[in-house]
Amino acid sequence: MLDRYALALLRPAMQAGARELARLGLSADQASWIGFGIGVAGALCIARQQFVAGLVLLLASRVFDGLDGALARLTQPTDRGAFLDITLDFLFYASIPLAFALADPAANALAAAVLLAAFVGTGSTFLAYAALAAQRGQKSVAYPTKGLYYLGGLTEATETIACFALMCLWPGHFAALAFGFAGLCVLTIATRLWAGWRGLPP
Repeated sequence: MLDRYALALLRPAMQAGARELARLGLSADQASWIGFGIGVAGALCIARQQFVAGLVLLLASRVFDGLDGALARLTQPTDRGAFLDITLDFLFYASIPLAFALADPAANALAAAVLLAAFVGTGSTFLAYAALAAQRGQKSVAYPTKGLYYLGGLTEATETIACFALMCLWPGHFAALAFGFAGLCVLTIATRLWAGWRGLPP
């Protein structure tokens, strides 16, 4: 829901950062891998109950996630780059609830499982629509620079990262935050199913 506004706000800084990384010889794919590696390191910190360090690494990971797209647009975006970007993003998103479950299985495991199930729903509806929209030649008006057709929703990247940040700041409330965000994800799944029903007619 907030991604288009966050992207517009951060675009000048991301473009400047991408130009600097390009000057250093870094490619968009390399930025994707670096961001993913930092994100995994953040998840490992969370699993070890080092929540502040996990939050710092989590946010740094998302900076590189923004830079990889800006880097690609400085040269030539590729299908492989778009595939790598979205795949590593989804793996990163899954790693954070898993990390909280490992940090305190008794308190967090059920909530983490529910949130991961909700992520499967949001991710599958997103990717299924993107694949079929590509076959039909549809283009996203709201997100024209994305490598895939970007079907928005109530819980997009901005909301997810904000929720992860709250979890790191108040880890004792992980379960409540996870259940609440899973509920919002269910609403996103419902709106995407409706969008698919209407936007992909027989």
